[in-house]
Amino acid sequence: MRGVSGLDLVAVPPRVEASLWRRLRFGREVRCREQLFVRYRALARAIARRQLRRRPLKGTEIGDFEHFAYEGLLQAIDRFDPLRGIAFGAYARRRIVGCIADGAARMNEVDAFHGYRQRREAERARSLADAPPASDDPVTMLAALAAGLAIGVMLEGAGVVMSPQAVDPARNGYESLAWRELTARLADGIDRLSERDAFILRQHYEAGVSFAQIAALLGLTKGRVSQLHAQAIAALRRHLG
Repeated sequence: MRGVSGLDLVAVPPRVEASLWRRLRFGREVRCREQLFVRYRALARAIARRQLRRRPLKGTEIGDFEHFAYEGLLQAIDRFDPLRGIAFGAYARRRIVGCIADGAARMNEVDAFHGYRQRREAERARSLADAPPASDDPVTMLAALAAGLAIGVMLEGAGVVMSPQAVDPARNGYESLAWRELTARLADGIDRLSERDAFILRQHYEAGVSFAQIAALLGLTKGRVSQLHAQAIAALRRHLG
């Protein structure tokens, strides 16, 4: 997926999409599933935002609705039959809306209190904490964990994964220059990762796709995606020195 943005995939001609469906259904090419997900991810996010405006729940974040929308999109990709002549967008829309409705109904006060962000940050922390330690020194281990979490915050907050030129307008001139240099180094580090590791970081930090959903996309276990995430963050930390 390196070098291909979501906007590029949205512009894919219908005949190319038809080819993706044929290769996925009859050739069992898992990569086509990834491309179809990325192609329609913006649709899922747009539906999630509309549904949140229509049925706001106290304590619920947009990330919760996006999570349900991604689940619906994955289900639609797996169940869609391209031979029926139905447009996938219309088919997926109904399943995404239904999945959001079901997910919103399942949410209780505890889920709403913790919120999407807390669950996502806990998932990342577990991923980094479970990685094999590079040292037996507790202080060194704690520093590595903190550095990994800080890199994750930068990837998410600065838009480094997809837009390495992003600059915080609240910073002064020197800080903006330093920020650009640091984000450029992070972007370079991402380019040096394997295609799979870069895909995991892009989907998780740029689009908010959970480890479980990425695992479903790649045909891996959630634990394996967690390991790959930790390895990718460690590689970025080494790249930053």
